[in-house]
Amino acid sequence: MHHTGGPGWRITMDTSGPMLIALYIRDAAGLDTAGHPALSHVAPKIRSSDHTHLIDEVGGMPALKTEWEAWWAQILKAHPEMEPELGPPGFRAFGNSPALRRVLQAHFGAALSWARERRGEYLALEAERDASGATQVLADMVDDRLLEVGRAARDFELTIIELPLAEPRAWYLEPDKIIMSSALLSEPELFRSYVQPVVELLV
Repeated sequence: MHHTGGPGWRITMDTSGPMLIALYIRDAAGLDTAGHPALSHVAPKIRSSDHTHLIDEVGGMPALKTEWEAWWAQILKAHPEMEPELGPPGFRAFGNSPALRRVLQAHFGAALSWARERRGEYLALEAERDASGATQVLADMVDDRLLEVGRAARDFELTIIELPLAEPRAWYLEPDKIIMSSALLSEPELFRSYVQPVVELLV
Protein backbone atom coordinates (compact mmCIF):
# COMPACT_ATOMS: atom_id res chain seq x y z
CA MET A 1 0.00 0.00 0.00
CA HIS A 2 1.29 3.45 -0.86
CA HIS A 3 0.10 6.70 0.77
CA THR A 4 0.68 10.20 -0.56
CA GLY A 5 -0.77 13.15 1.32
CA GLY A 6 -0.70 16.69 2.57
CA PRO A 7 -2.82 18.93 4.84
CA GLY A 8 -6.38 17.58 4.54
CA TRP A 9 -5.81 15.22 1.61
CA ARG A 10 -4.64 11.67 1.05
CA ILE A 11 -4.22 9.39 -1.97
CA THR A 12 -3.87 5.66 -1.36
CA MET A 13 -2.73 3.10 -3.93
CA ASP A 14 -3.19 -0.62 -3.31
CA THR A 15 -4.51 -3.79 -4.86
CA SER A 16 -7.50 -5.84 -3.62
CA GLY A 17 -7.58 -9.57 -2.81
CA PRO A 18 -11.40 -9.87 -3.07
CA MET A 19 -11.40 -8.09 -6.45
CA LEU A 20 -8.61 -10.33 -7.77
CA ILE A 21 -10.65 -13.41 -6.86
CA ALA A 22 -13.84 -11.94 -8.35
CA LEU A 23 -12.09 -11.07 -11.62
CA TYR A 24 -10.60 -14.55 -11.86
CA ILE A 25 -14.10 -16.02 -11.45
CA ARG A 26 -15.49 -13.57 -14.03
CA ASP A 27 -12.90 -14.46 -16.65
CA ALA A 28 -12.93 -18.21 -15.93
CA ALA A 29 -16.72 -18.19 -16.41
CA GLY A 30 -16.56 -16.15 -19.63
CA LEU A 31 -18.54 -13.19 -18.24
CA ASP A 32 -16.74 -10.77 -20.54
CA THR A 33 -18.84 -7.62 -20.19
CA ALA A 34 -20.10 -8.19 -16.65
CA GLY A 35 -19.93 -5.56 -13.95
CA HIS A 36 -19.86 -1.81 -13.67
CA PRO A 37 -17.46 -0.55 -14.78
CA ALA A 38 -16.87 -3.22 -17.44
CA LEU A 39 -13.16 -3.83 -16.87
CA SER A 40 -10.87 -5.43 -19.42
CA HIS A 41 -9.58 -9.01 -19.11
CA VAL A 42 -6.98 -9.70 -16.48
CA ALA A 43 -3.36 -10.33 -17.44
CA PRO A 44 -2.11 -13.00 -17.72
CA LYS A 45 -5.30 -14.04 -19.48
CA ILE A 46 -7.39 -16.76 -17.89
CA ARG A 47 -8.86 -19.42 -20.13
CA SER A 48 -12.63 -19.52 -19.81
CA SER A 49 -14.55 -22.79 -19.73
CA ASP A 50 -18.13 -23.80 -20.40
CA HIS A 51 -20.18 -23.90 -17.21
CA THR A 52 -23.51 -24.90 -18.79
CA HIS A 53 -23.64 -28.34 -17.12
CA LEU A 54 -22.88 -26.77 -13.74
CA ILE A 55 -25.37 -23.90 -13.69
CA ASP A 56 -28.13 -24.78 -16.17
CA GLU A 57 -30.60 -25.88 -13.51
CA VAL A 58 -30.06 -22.71 -11.43
CA GLY A 59 -30.66 -20.12 -14.15
CA GLY A 60 -27.68 -20.61 -16.44
CA MET A 61 -25.41 -17.80 -17.68
CA PRO A 62 -27.99 -14.97 -17.27
CA ALA A 63 -28.35 -15.84 -13.57
CA LEU A 64 -24.58 -16.17 -13.13
CA LYS A 65 -24.01 -12.75 -14.71
CA THR A 66 -26.63 -11.08 -12.48
CA GLU A 67 -25.27 -12.77 -9.35
CA TRP A 68 -21.64 -11.94 -10.19
CA GLU A 69 -22.55 -8.28 -10.83
CA ALA A 70 -24.32 -8.05 -7.47
CA TRP A 71 -21.25 -9.56 -5.79
CA TRP A 72 -18.91 -7.16 -7.62
CA ALA A 73 -21.01 -4.16 -6.52
CA GLN A 74 -20.77 -5.37 -2.89
CA ILE A 75 -16.98 -5.78 -3.13
CA LEU A 76 -16.55 -2.27 -4.57
CA LYS A 77 -18.73 -0.75 -1.88
CA ALA A 78 -16.98 -2.59 0.96
CA HIS A 79 -13.38 -2.02 -0.20
CA PRO A 80 -10.93 -2.50 1.51
CA GLU A 81 -12.96 -4.92 3.67
CA MET A 82 -13.80 -8.43 2.44
CA GLU A 83 -17.56 -8.36 2.12
CA PRO A 84 -19.31 -10.75 1.72
CA GLU A 85 -17.17 -13.33 3.52
CA LEU A 86 -16.02 -16.04 1.09
CA GLY A 87 -16.03 -19.00 3.49
CA PRO A 88 -15.25 -22.13 1.42
CA PRO A 89 -16.32 -24.88 0.89
CA GLY A 90 -19.97 -24.04 1.60
CA PHE A 91 -19.91 -20.30 0.67
CA ARG A 92 -22.92 -19.72 2.90
CA ALA A 93 -22.95 -15.97 2.21
CA PHE A 94 -23.88 -16.88 -1.38
CA GLY A 95 -27.04 -18.81 -0.48
CA ASN A 96 -29.13 -16.47 -2.66
CA SER A 97 -26.70 -16.81 -5.60
CA PRO A 98 -26.81 -20.52 -6.47
CA ALA A 99 -25.11 -20.21 -9.88
CA LEU A 100 -22.26 -18.09 -8.52
CA ARG A 101 -21.93 -20.38 -5.52
CA ARG A 102 -21.40 -23.41 -7.79
CA VAL A 103 -18.81 -21.60 -9.89
CA LEU A 104 -17.01 -20.42 -6.74
CA GLN A 105 -16.93 -23.99 -5.44
CA ALA A 106 -15.46 -25.19 -8.74
CA HIS A 107 -12.78 -22.50 -9.08
CA PHE A 108 -12.00 -21.12 -5.63
CA GLY A 109 -8.71 -23.00 -5.11
CA ALA A 110 -7.32 -21.88 -8.47
CA ALA A 111 -8.66 -18.33 -7.98
CA LEU A 112 -6.99 -18.05 -4.57
CA SER A 113 -3.62 -19.30 -5.88
CA TRP A 114 -3.80 -16.94 -8.85
CA ALA A 115 -4.75 -13.98 -6.61
CA ARG A 116 -1.83 -14.73 -4.24
CA GLU A 117 0.61 -14.79 -7.17
CA ARG A 118 -0.68 -11.44 -8.44
CA ARG A 119 -0.47 -9.99 -4.92
CA GLY A 120 3.18 -11.10 -4.72
CA GLU A 121 3.90 -9.44 -8.06
CA TYR A 122 2.21 -6.27 -6.84
CA LEU A 123 4.35 -6.15 -3.68
CA ALA A 124 7.48 -6.45 -5.84
CA LEU A 125 6.18 -3.66 -8.09
CA GLU A 126 5.54 -1.44 -5.05
CA ALA A 127 9.08 -1.95 -3.78
CA GLU A 128 10.43 -1.07 -7.22
CA ARG A 129 8.35 2.13 -7.32
CA ASP A 130 9.40 3.16 -3.82
CA ALA A 131 13.04 2.82 -4.87
CA SER A 132 12.54 4.82 -8.09
CA GLY A 133 10.15 7.46 -6.68
CA ALA A 134 7.58 6.66 -9.38
CA THR A 135 4.62 7.59 -7.16
CA GLN A 136 5.88 11.17 -6.72
CA VAL A 137 3.75 12.02 -9.76
CA LEU A 138 0.66 11.94 -7.49
CA ALA A 139 1.94 14.67 -5.17
CA ASP A 140 3.13 16.65 -8.21
CA MET A 141 -0.38 16.56 -9.70
CA VAL A 142 -1.92 17.88 -6.49
CA ASP A 143 0.77 20.60 -6.16
CA ASP A 144 0.26 21.68 -9.79
CA ARG A 145 -3.48 21.97 -9.20
CA LEU A 146 -3.02 23.96 -5.97
CA LEU A 147 -0.76 26.44 -7.77
CA GLU A 148 -3.39 26.73 -10.49
CA VAL A 149 -6.30 27.45 -8.11
CA GLY A 150 -4.25 29.53 -5.65
CA ARG A 151 -5.68 28.09 -2.45
CA ALA A 152 -5.31 25.20 -0.01
CA ALA A 153 -6.67 21.80 -1.04
CA ARG A 154 -10.20 20.89 -0.07
CA ASP A 155 -10.21 17.87 2.24
CA PHE A 156 -10.34 14.73 0.12
CA GLU A 157 -9.34 11.09 0.03
CA LEU A 158 -8.77 9.24 -3.22
CA THR A 159 -8.35 5.46 -3.37
CA ILE A 160 -6.62 3.99 -6.41
CA ILE A 161 -7.19 0.24 -6.69
CA GLU A 162 -4.61 -1.39 -8.94
CA LEU A 163 -5.46 -4.64 -10.68
CA PRO A 164 -3.61 -6.72 -13.30
CA LEU A 165 -5.81 -5.63 -16.19
CA ALA A 166 -4.78 -6.18 -19.81
CA GLU A 167 -5.80 -2.70 -20.94
CA PRO A 168 -3.49 0.08 -19.65
CA ARG A 169 -6.18 2.49 -18.48
CA ALA A 170 -8.25 3.63 -15.48
CA TRP A 171 -11.93 3.68 -14.60
CA TYR A 172 -13.25 6.43 -12.28
CA LEU A 173 -15.85 5.40 -9.70
CA GLU A 174 -17.53 8.40 -8.16
CA PRO A 175 -16.93 9.99 -5.76
CA ASP A 176 -13.46 8.90 -4.61
CA LYS A 177 -12.24 5.64 -6.17
CA ILE A 178 -10.29 4.77 -9.29
CA ILE A 179 -9.71 1.26 -10.58
CA MET A 180 -6.68 1.09 -12.82
CA SER A 181 -4.37 -1.33 -14.54
CA SER A 182 -1.26 -1.86 -12.42
CA ALA A 183 0.79 -1.29 -15.59
CA LEU A 184 -0.53 2.27 -16.02
CA LEU A 185 1.87 4.08 -13.68
CA SER A 186 4.77 2.90 -15.85
CA GLU A 187 3.34 5.13 -18.62
CA PRO A 188 3.40 8.57 -16.90
CA GLU A 189 1.66 10.56 -19.66
CA LEU A 190 -1.14 8.04 -19.99
CA PHE A 191 -1.41 7.80 -16.19
CA ARG A 192 -1.76 11.60 -15.94
CA SER A 193 -4.44 11.65 -18.65
CA TYR A 194 -6.67 9.42 -16.52
CA VAL A 195 -5.84 10.59 -12.99
CA GLN A 196 -5.29 14.35 -13.43
CA PRO A 197 -8.98 15.15 -14.23
CA VAL A 198 -10.05 13.31 -11.05
CA VAL A 199 -7.46 15.17 -8.94
CA GLU A 200 -8.67 18.48 -10.43
CA LEU A 201 -12.24 17.54 -9.50
CA LEU A 202 -11.31 16.70 -5.90
CA VAL A 203 -8.75 19.43 -5.14
